[in-house]
Amino acid sequence: MLRRQLVRHASTNVVGQSPVPTPLCLSLTTPFKCRKGDPDAVKDVVVLDPTVFGHPIRRDILHLCVTHYRDSLRQGSANTKTRSERSGTGRKPFNQKGGGVARAGDLRSPLHHGGGVAFGPKPRDFSTELPRKVLQMGMRVALSLKVKESLLGVMSSMDWPNGKTKHLAQKIDALGLRRTLFVTGEQAPVGLDRAIRNIPLTQLTTLDQLTVYDILKWPRVILDLKAVDLIEQTLRKQVPISQSHSSDLSPSLELTS
Repeated sequence: MLRRQLVRHASTNVVGQSPVPTPLCLSLTTPFKCRKGDPDAVKDVVVLDPTVFGHPIRRDILHLCVTHYRDSLRQGSANTKTRSERSGTGRKPFNQKGGGVARAGDLRSPLHHGGGVAFGPKPRDFSTELPRKVLQMGMRVALSLKVKESLLGVMSSMDWPNGKTKHLAQKIDALGLRRTLFVTGEQAPVGLDRAIRNIPLTQLTTLDQLTVYDILKWPRVILDLKAVDLIEQTLRKQVPISQSHSSDLSPSLELTS
């Protein structure tokens, strides 16, 4: 009887809970400068949280996030003068009747040359509001899309010893990382930030400045381990799992040989 109850209890936990998501394993990208003690880019892999990097693709969410970002870039400074803002006399130009032409009260009317503009643009704010959860889902979808297309990479670190553009450009060409957006979760290294500025088709940014538009715009995105850790801490979704399967889910970020 006791054994039957235990079996029934275990089967209830398995059926009643959501399926355990499978962690995503991604090979490490060779860093710019290999340091002693860094993970081996050939032997080691990084384990990504499937709730962040394995989200279902939602094109509607991506469209909302991109539109929200592009709306925030619009200046909204276009301005035209109405008839009340145009300079000129307020005298009636000609008699009301007897001239054979339409009546006119002043020359600042939109019907006359030099007059005001009817229904012209005025300074306005084009920015739109979008819920925070929608923006977070957009980041998950964008990152998952890059993983699905094999266009997302992870570096152990993004240190670079000097600010010479020539040397870094040669290293990037050797690694085949042109047309790439590099994202760091820490303050941008001074040497790397200075050296990468003049390299075409590459850009360095920090995680707090990363947007969904940037991820979709660049053909390839490279994160460092610190950025991956912060992304998973911010965007991870809690998935209920049974105690019997709690050991099947790997930590959000670890290096395994």
